[in-house]
Amino acid sequence: MGPPHVWGAIGFSFSSLQSRSPASAAVWFSGTAEDEGFQYRRTNFGTIKPQWRRQMVKYFSSEPPGTVVVDTKHHFLYWIWENNMALRYGVGVGKEGFQWFGHARVDRKALWPRWVPPPEMLERKPNLPKLVKGGAPNNPLGPRALYLYRDGRDLGYRLHGTLEPWSIGNDVSSGCVRMFPEDVIDLYQRCPIGTRVLVLEHIAAAKEG
Repeated sequence: MGPPHVWGAIGFSFSSLQSRSPASAAVWFSGTAEDEGFQYRRTNFGTIKPQWRRQMVKYFSSEPPGTVVVDTKHHFLYWIWENNMALRYGVGVGKEGFQWFGHARVDRKALWPRWVPPPEMLERKPNLPKLVKGGAPNNPLGPRALYLYRDGRDLGYRLHGTLEPWSIGNDVSSGCVRMFPEDVIDLYQRCPIGTRVLVLEHIAAAKEG
């Protein structure tokens, strides 16, 4: 059985793909890595600012361990640990006009998901491919996708990988939370179905120390 479809990945923005010349983009990558029978381009973390690299930090939150907290203002995703600690990831988030906030739940997960642009996106950009297979080098979701639901309804937003490591730390998407491929692989194995997700509304609901 092939990878599942990702229908209507509303939060992804295809517009910035190929936005850099191959020469300028090359410095952001360091070879390739094998994963579940596919390859992805490894991030050259030497080009990444230290704050966007995955790291354990002090983080004070009322959320229970195992919760995912997304701080859209500061472009961080926190996986809450015990004793006021969290694993922090740098992320890219929704650009102005595409941001959303509140609670959600991971109700679906996919390894190397296919990407199917929703009809409304194809209307705006008819040159988009109708389907990008899982594992394809131009698949914008990368190696993993975690689907966000609220009250049993698919919100259309995902936590997923990116082909554009330079976009981490910026407001770039149509609402999805994008991560380095290495980081979404790491987060994927930490988050079972039912994981609680909180997207902060640009306020310090929790404090990092």
